[in-house]
Amino acid sequence: MNYDYLIVGAGLAGSVLAERIANQLNKKVLVIDKREHFGGNCYDYKDVNGILIHKYGPHIFHTSNHKVWEYLSQFTDWELYFHKVLAAVEGLKIPVPFNLNSLYMVFPNHYASKLEEILINTYGFGTKIPILKLKDSQNSELSYLADYIYKNIFLGYTLKQWEFKPEELDHSVTSRIPVNISRDDRYFQDIYQGLPKEGYSSIFEKLLNHPNIELRLNTEFKSDINNIKFNKLIFTGPIDSFFDYVHGQLPYRSLRFELESFNLESFQEVSQVNYPNNYDFTRITEFKHFYRNQIKDISKTVIAKEFSLAHIPGQNDPYYPIPKPENEIIFKQYLNEIDKLNGSVIFAGRLADYKYYNMDQVIGVALQIFDKKIATTI
Repeated sequence: MNYDYLIVGAGLAGSVLAERIANQLNKKVLVIDKREHFGGNCYDYKDVNGILIHKYGPHIFHTSNHKVWEYLSQFTDWELYFHKVLAAVEGLKIPVPFNLNSLYMVFPNHYASKLEEILINTYGFGTKIPILKLKDSQNSELSYLADYIYKNIFLGYTLKQWEFKPEELDHSVTSRIPVNISRDDRYFQDIYQGLPKEGYSSIFEKLLNHPNIELRLNTEFKSDINNIKFNKLIFTGPIDSFFDYVHGQLPYRSLRFELESFNLESFQEVSQVNYPNNYDFTRITEFKHFYRNQIKDISKTVIAKEFSLAHIPGQNDPYYPIPKPENEIIFKQYLNEIDKLNGSVIFAGRLADYKYYNMDQVIGVALQIFDKKIATTI
């Protein structure tokens, strides 16, 4: 069979593009993935107790992009959920991002009140300040506060997660978790937040459930492509692997998870607790907090300890591009290789774009690619 499009990767970018091409253009699409399941890192499944496990770490959908929310809502109903995260700091578990509630937990009331007043007078109530910007403050009290937050919240966690200090990474990394000058304990403040009521895998089933779409799992792109007839190619894997690492490997961080089950109603207070300064793992996720109303046996729970490690091609999966200037130089060399293809291959997604995208950003970029690069060429 000859396919109009071959899409490499059944994650968010690949699945959204497959759905759009099949539904809007009535074209034949083959989606392949080297894993044994679709859904990429969003894949989830229910264990024997009915607890929905996020196989590759916690995924909370959040966006302020109405178009993206409206699009995805065609394929799921939503469990309204606001993600709250605690960090283990000096024997306490305090809310992160660091906010005014955190302030009063770690400092005496009289000093916390003084710091709150200075913060509000300097930056305004309701603002969000990147930690490295706060560290640049000329105010001695704010400088002390910034050093405390940097040391206890950012430094250890960033070293474990990335193997670099915060200031050694692109500012986009630390600005993802700013200091919030408010009492809003939510991890995200986007307009739309939630979890798909039947899980992420259900969304992918619906995205790919179309007579024009064929899915092949356990299929390697490089070794199997010669047996596939297609007109156009969409690639969502690592850009450096597509070009056989001609300019060297782009570094990524990978993850390892250790799942543990307990005969407990709850292991921890919230779904996610970060460990910036203790232990080798970065965080613990307790999955039953996501869908408490759907749990069959509330006396059992499952946690995942998350460890960050270097990506080694062929040994583990790439998760996060590492945003550093020297890596951007390598990436631009691969962009030049893309230009030589004269549009014959479309690249999409976190790994192909070497960008630290959130889920909504991946969907937004995929929809934009369809509108501007695919639908207009028909």
